Parts: sequence; structure tokens; C-alpha cells
Amino acid sequence: MSYELFVSIRHLSAKKSQKFISLNTWISIAGVGLGVMALIVVIAVMSGFSKDLRDKILGTNSHVVVSNINRDMVQNYNDIIEKVLFVEGVTAAAPFVMNQVMLVNGDRVSGVVVRGIDPEKEETVSDLGKNMIFGSVSDLKPKVRLSKEAKKGEKKNRAGIILGKELSRRMGIVIGDVISMVSPVSRVTPVGLIPKMKLFKVVGIFESGMYEYDANLSFVLLKSSQKFFSMKNGVSGIEIRVADIEQAGNVASKIQKELGFPYLVRDWMHMNRNLFSALKLEKVVMFIILILIIFVAAFNIVSTLFMLVMEKAKEISILKSMGASSSSIIKIYSYQGLVIGLVGTFFGCAAGFVIVPNLNEIVGFIETIFGITAFPSDVYYLDRIPSDIQYVDSLLIIIFSVAICLVASLYPAWRASKLNLVEGLRYE
Repeated sequence: MSYELFVSIRHLSAKKSQKFISLNTWISIAGVGLGVMALIVVIAVMSGFSKDLRDKILGTNSHVVVSNINRDMVQNYNDIIEKVLFVEGVTAAAPFVMNQVMLVNGDRVSGVVVRGIDPEKEETVSDLGKNMIFGSVSDLKPKVRLSKEAKKGEKKNRAGIILGKELSRRMGIVIGDVISMVSPVSRVTPVGLIPKMKLFKVVGIFESGMYEYDANLSFVLLKSSQKFFSMKNGVSGIEIRVADIEQAGNVASKIQKELGFPYLVRDWMHMNRNLFSALKLEKVVMFIILILIIFVAAFNIVSTLFMLVMEKAKEISILKSMGASSSSIIKIYSYQGLVIGLVGTFFGCAAGFVIVPNLNEIVGFIETIFGITAFPSDVYYLDRIPSDIQYVDSLLIIIFSVAICLVASLYPAWRASKLNLVEGLRYE
């Protein structure tokens, strides 16, 4: 150990005449620790929310979508799927049809988005099958059966539809109900314009965890949607699943290069750019706000070191008279700020890494004591507080914390190095 570090640690140790300075030292350490702990916990929770939101979005949507740049139908989609599957990083692809319709159940009407899908291929590109709470995706295929009243050889069937949980609740629909789908685009008949309408049987209900999807989205068979919207063999686009969702942008660029004009290829980050940009900005703002706690602790370090310099004026003068250089005096007091920063950061990190994995238990304990519900599941669609420790972010927090404490100690250290030797020893 260098003598500068040895002296700095001895100066931080309390004596009977220096209890106030020692108390300030512990307050500074506590302030740094509290700031680091708050940053780690908040960043972990915000990262957890972001990841949870991403998983919910990708649970219903695919990673990459191919569509026509002119918003026309995509023809020969099987050929396009074959090309896409040869692109590195692509694991599956499926066609889809998307349009807006009105669903009618008795006197209840709701405007929704309907997606036509191929049940077998859809489960390879999205997690819709895992989100089903009643029925299954394969139930969309009409089950042909003989009607008792029908003549021999005559068959009766009805296309199926899957609704979101909130949509079915709002319209009072249960499994087995028959509802009407009405297209906003009318068709021309000899008697004039009449709306296009078709009956569908509710065969499944899904819950994605995203209110917007659960309240405004429905699924039907691909062939049924093509027929209903008069698309023949065309589709609205192609859904694509990639091996690594973080590389979806790079894979989308490769697919765009492979398909060229007039196709438009977008990845999940691009399609939800505003939402995730807002979350990222909020995360940065929270980082800046909470790091102010460490700045407050840094000001406390400055005041503590100034008082320590005034208290140790005689010792500083003696060190100078024994040959200590100004740089050595700066090191002594800089090390004190560094020690406070390191100790406070260590305790803050330890507390943060203990709290984050047990956050739900801590919140549950607080809810039990005060008789409150911090995060109602019917409002936030959460059964637990998501948290995900980001080790890179935690490393940045540690670096920032220690650096702030070190910088805060530089000015008091510089003032100590400029202390006049004669003034310090005049009355000794």
C-alpha cells in the first residue's frame, strides 16, 4: 500500500474530536449507495417492462413482414416464401390477409381488424397457439359434418373465427356463438349497393396480454378471408420468423435486397419504432434523474473533504515539511473520495442485486402491510413486476458513480495541496 492511500484511510477513520466528519463520511457513503441501488433497480424494472412488452407484441406478430409498397395484393406468395426461406437467419414464413371489418352479435357491433392465416404455418411464425385460452388455432379449419335434416350426401359447414379475450367479453361472445362479419366495402347488385356479410362460428379465444390486440383483433382462415375480400389467390403480405430477434433488422435488409421492388420489408423494431423509442427515452431520462442522487452525495463528499482539510491543516503542513509533494497531497484526498465512492458503490450494487430478484416478494410484503394493490392486474395486465438485470447498464452505473466521487474530491484535494506550510505550523 502506498503511503498516500494509507494516510487517506487513516484520515477517514474517526477520532473523538472528529465524530462530525466521520458522520458526514458515512452519510456520503450511504448517499452513493442509495443512488446506485435506485439506478440498478429502476433500470432493471424498465428493461423488464421493455422485454415483457416486446414478448407480448411478438407473441401475436411476426419478426419481419413483407408487403407490397403500393399497398396492392401480393401475388405468387408461395414463390416469395421459397425465396425468403433461403435467406440466412430466416426460420419460417407464412402468408396472411389483413383488413378491417365490423363484427355483429345481436345488437352489439364492433369495428375490428381481421387477419386471415394458415393455421399450420401461423404457429411457426408467431406464438398465437401459446396465447390461446379456449380452443386452438387448428380449429379454424371447418369441420365438415352431415346434417340430420340434410339430404343424403349434402354437407353442412361454417368457417371459424378466433377472437381476443377483451373483444369477446365486450360483445358478450362465448365459444360456439355464431356472429356476422360485415365488410365496410359494399358490393354492387341488381337492387343496388349492399354490404358484404358472412356468418362465422367462434371456435377460439386468445389472450396476448396487450389490450389493443385482445380488444381489436380476430383471426379467420386464409381461404375464407381471400374469398370474403375478393382477393382470389392474393394476400396482404408474408410473415417471417428469424432465429435471432435482435438481428431482425439485418435479416430484413437481406430479404429486401433479395426481393427488390415493389416489395417492402419491415422488421418488428421498425414497425413499433415509436413505442420502443419512447421506452428508450424514458429509460435514459430516469437514468439522468436518478444519477442526481449520486451528485447530491458528491456534494456531500466535497463538504466533508473541505472540513477534513481544515481539520488536518497541521498534518498536511507536517507532511509537506517532511518532503511530501503537492501531487502526493492531491493523491491523499483524491483517494478519500475514491474510497467513499468504491465503498458506497459496492454496498449499492449488493443491495440492488439482492432487491431485483426478490422485487415481487418485497412489493407483495408492502401491499400486505398497507392493504393496497400497487399494480392491479386488470389495469396493467401484469401478474408480476417484470425485471431484468442489465449487466452492461450496471457496469456503466458503477463507472459513473466512482468517477463522480473521484471528480468531486479533486477540488478539495487541490486546495489541500496549495495550503501554506508556514500558516499550518505557525501556532504549533
